[in-house]
Amino acid sequence: MKNGDRRPLASRDTSWARAISQRLARTSITPNQVSQLSMVLATIAGLALWISHGAEGAGRILLLVIAVLGIQGRLLCNLFDGMIAIESGKASPTGALWNEVPDRVSDAVILVGAGLAIGSPALGWTAAAMAILTAYARAFADSLGHRGDFGGPMAKPQRMAVLTAACIIAVFAPMWDWRDEPLWLALWVVILGSALTSLLRGRRLHRHLRQQVARGHDEDTA
Repeated sequence: MKNGDRRPLASRDTSWARAISQRLARTSITPNQVSQLSMVLATIAGLALWISHGAEGAGRILLLVIAVLGIQGRLLCNLFDGMIAIESGKASPTGALWNEVPDRVSDAVILVGAGLAIGSPALGWTAAAMAILTAYARAFADSLGHRGDFGGPMAKPQRMAVLTAACIIAVFAPMWDWRDEPLWLALWVVILGSALTSLLRGRRLHRHLRQQVARGHDEDTA
């Protein structure tokens, strides 16, 4: 993976992230194992959300906190797998595969888990499908030479930020006589935001392809 193909993350340039990635690089842990761990943490988050559907009181709060920790742990794994691979020279021939597949699995289990948490699996599956569509739009653009389009407004970091915020608000929701409203709203934000993200990525790809044709025409007539 080239640096230009990586998602731009401000956290990648922080001293704490570099220190942790360097420490991990000195162990036998591989980037692919970190990617695999991201799926485990995402699955824990999704299961916690699902189980929270029938929970009340302190039990529900605990499950929502577990979901938050799982989501954020998944994002940390996504940060460190690339840093270990690139900055520490542990990249492998299968790295591209493990960089992509766990993200799709993680998005699905978390978003479907959120749908199950509010008793609306269809809403969760719709959000998961739209999230995967944004990734497909980027991967398809990559295949046509328009590489590294990680633009939002609802890329992976934003999706997980919305779900994290919803879980935290849901912890305090009973104070306002709410229960499922934060997660319900979050899923709709993800669905609509992902649709807009896919549209914008498609427009940028369309512009890129037209520019390619124009450049080729100019070269032919030069």
